[in-house]
Amino acid sequence: MSGSAQKHAMPVAQRRIVLAAVALAVVAGCSEREIILPGKREPISAILTSDTTETEAEAVTEAVRDITLPPQVANTEAAQSFGTPAFRTDHPQLGQSLTPIWSVNIGKGDSRKHRIVADPVVSGGRIFTLDAETTVTAVSTSGQVLWQRDTLPARADEGDGTGGGLAVDGDILFVSSGLGTLTALDTATGGTIWTQELEAVGVGRPTAFEELVYVMAGDDTGWAIEKDTGRIAWRVTSSETRTNVLGGPAPIVTDGLAVFSFGSGELQAVFRQGGLRRWDASVLGERQGRALSKVDDVTGRPIAKDGVIYAGNQSGRTVAVNAGSGAPIWTSGEGAIDTVLPVGGSVFLVSDRNELVRLNGEDGSRIWGTRLPNFVRERPQRQSEVFAHHGPVLAGGRLLVASSDDALRSFDPVSGGLTGLTDIPGGASTAPVVAGQTLYVVSRKGQLLAYR
Repeated sequence: MSGSAQKHAMPVAQRRIVLAAVALAVVAGCSEREIILPGKREPISAILTSDTTETEAEAVTEAVRDITLPPQVANTEAAQSFGTPAFRTDHPQLGQSLTPIWSVNIGKGDSRKHRIVADPVVSGGRIFTLDAETTVTAVSTSGQVLWQRDTLPARADEGDGTGGGLAVDGDILFVSSGLGTLTALDTATGGTIWTQELEAVGVGRPTAFEELVYVMAGDDTGWAIEKDTGRIAWRVTSSETRTNVLGGPAPIVTDGLAVFSFGSGELQAVFRQGGLRRWDASVLGERQGRALSKVDDVTGRPIAKDGVIYAGNQSGRTVAVNAGSGAPIWTSGEGAIDTVLPVGGSVFLVSDRNELVRLNGEDGSRIWGTRLPNFVRERPQRQSEVFAHHGPVLAGGRLLVASSDDALRSFDPVSGGLTGLTDIPGGASTAPVVAGQTLYVVSRKGQLLAYR
């Protein structure tokens, strides 16, 4: 051995002492007891379903305040989306005990490729529906099918498109389709008056007001169509986006303006005469930890009330903006997946975490939240599909939510407590609509159901 090797070599006895010390340290470390923190065990994903602790729940209870609801009105019409004040009955009359009185088949139900997204509309003693493809059905208030009409364009194959919406103005029914068409039908016979083929697919719900029909197509173009002829009057555009949700909200008409809600999260108000832009606002922001928060589409149907426009997305944001200028009033950290309902100084919505939520109408702060069924399968490794909830709507003194888990739920507007449960065979595919003291909803099986 060289001198250098002798200089750095460790004696055998010293090496044994070092190894023994290391072994003792390892044994001592292994002998330490694991510290188990007290408290309830929750999966990591629990934070995505609710962040309300017991202490916060008590605070919410203390914050519950009374509410003054508008008087009930025995309306006979629910002809268009109620985002526009001219078409809205704030508090329809409805009995307390809901009993099914009839149901009829209206065409194709939900499938892997197709979805029913058009809420039924009621006008002139008829209920109009659109199935998961392109079939329109007119039903009497006694449950008799009056006529059916397929609005499939000549160039398309059956089953190519899905989505769309309905609106009635006088004796004309306007039908939008996922194939990029807007069709005017005679409400009495179903005869075609005209068809306009737009340069886009995925046409949303239409709004007919005075001489024009407003509709959004492709989630980045807003159209104004002449009601009598079907000719294009003007159009507006927004930023292009590819992450959209089926069934675009109906444009709002208020104070000389038409307000479109685009897939990019933009709210754009234009003058109804000519389409000149008046203001822009946005529903932006996301809830951390959720993949769906990357979708900026406006899913909380915008609604105008008392000079304010309310809208939300499924990414954890709901906003209130000035209807005249677009100036922001408040932003809430609760998203909205269907209807945003301002009433009695509060704002009600089904949130992106599947809660029925009540917000303070003045500042958007949360008053209470009531959990709704969320995951279809509760096992963590199976938590991919969630139940769909449609609404809320106010009728008969309570809030109503129709859900895909075969249930129509009634809630107390003051506390959020569950007050009633009614069966929906097949589960709901649309929001409930109330007219003539009767509630109508379309099931996922393609059935129009009536309750009174």
